[in-house]
Amino acid sequence: MIKLNKKFLLPIVVIVLAAVAGYWGWNKFSSPNLASSPEKPSIPTTSDQLRFAANAPQLSFLKIKTVEAFPEPLVEPLNGRISYNDNNTARVFSPLAGRVVKIPVEVGMQIKKGDHLLVLDSPDFAIAIADNAKANADVLRKQEVYERTKQLYQIKGIARKEVEAAAADWQQAQAEFLRAKARLKNLNADVPTLAGQFILRSPITGTVSERQVNAGSEVRPDAVNPLFVITDPLHLWVQIDLPERQLDKINFGDLVSVEVDAYPGEIFQGKVTVIGGALDPLTRRIQVRCELDNPHLKLKPEMFARVTPIASDKSKLPRVPNASIVTQGLFSYLFVEQSPGVLQRRRVTLSLQGSEYAYVKEGLQAGERVVTSGALLLNSELGSTSDAAHN
Repeated sequence: MIKLNKKFLLPIVVIVLAAVAGYWGWNKFSSPNLASSPEKPSIPTTSDQLRFAANAPQLSFLKIKTVEAFPEPLVEPLNGRISYNDNNTARVFSPLAGRVVKIPVEVGMQIKKGDHLLVLDSPDFAIAIADNAKANADVLRKQEVYERTKQLYQIKGIARKEVEAAAADWQQAQAEFLRAKARLKNLNADVPTLAGQFILRSPITGTVSERQVNAGSEVRPDAVNPLFVITDPLHLWVQIDLPERQLDKINFGDLVSVEVDAYPGEIFQGKVTVIGGALDPLTRRIQVRCELDNPHLKLKPEMFARVTPIASDKSKLPRVPNASIVTQGLFSYLFVEQSPGVLQRRRVTLSLQGSEYAYVKEGLQAGERVVTSGALLLNSELGSTSDAAHN
């Protein structure tokens, strides 16, 4: 056996005694029961209550926030995607091939129905104008021929069949003129323009959301992507892939609350307008579409969203982060701030607990202040204080 030298034994004993004394002192001064200011009389502490001085270091590890009320959800938030409202959106293609000469609009501009989107130098448009002029001249000439033959027939100068042939020619010329005129009208070119230059006009009133063409570009009528997307940004859609097991939770006309990462804590209201008629055989999900008002233009198409079906916009429950909940056995607890430095552990009943937030059905009111970070530390401290009291 190794024998310790006496000159080393004494320092070791001193160090051990100092460590024990320091640990005892830290526990003594960090205990919530003794942390209150000695100048103020301490209030008796219950088994579910912790007390700290105003400048206690333990408070720096806590985050305390005021609880807000949100509409009561029917299911946990669903993944959704904001998209254009196709009932108020036009994807504009060029009906003719040609080269872009001028583009008078930019993304974000508000335009009216019939406003110019671009000017196109198009040989096809020049041919359409020429066909219309030719048909117009031809119908006038055939009408004059028919009038002459009719007069000659009245004085027995020609046979009846010549009058009938002239009438048929006139009718054919009229049909060709109507076709050429309808062609120009279909191109929204019934207004006179420069020869060979086609003006692409907006079919609706709205905002230019996308532009995929530049001056000098060659465009074709069979292009894959639209040249412009014009939409009403005040009205959007939210597309949801609803799991099969939750199909009974959503009905036509139900209200939904929509949240996006760009605006934390802000709720946008929508309504279920379309529920798909069949499930996707691969994902076992069904398409659900909701209409969403966007009065402040905060939401943009292609944003990812969290969509929560709600029972009613009038039925609201306090919502807390999952990090603020302490679970013991079958019960859930929150630490509620009763006054500065005074925290009480309170048992609550949850309505629904999702991946991020939980909705409290009983035991908490909106406007109360709850510990949202550090609840586990408080619960551990409360447990150690209770054990010390029993001992």
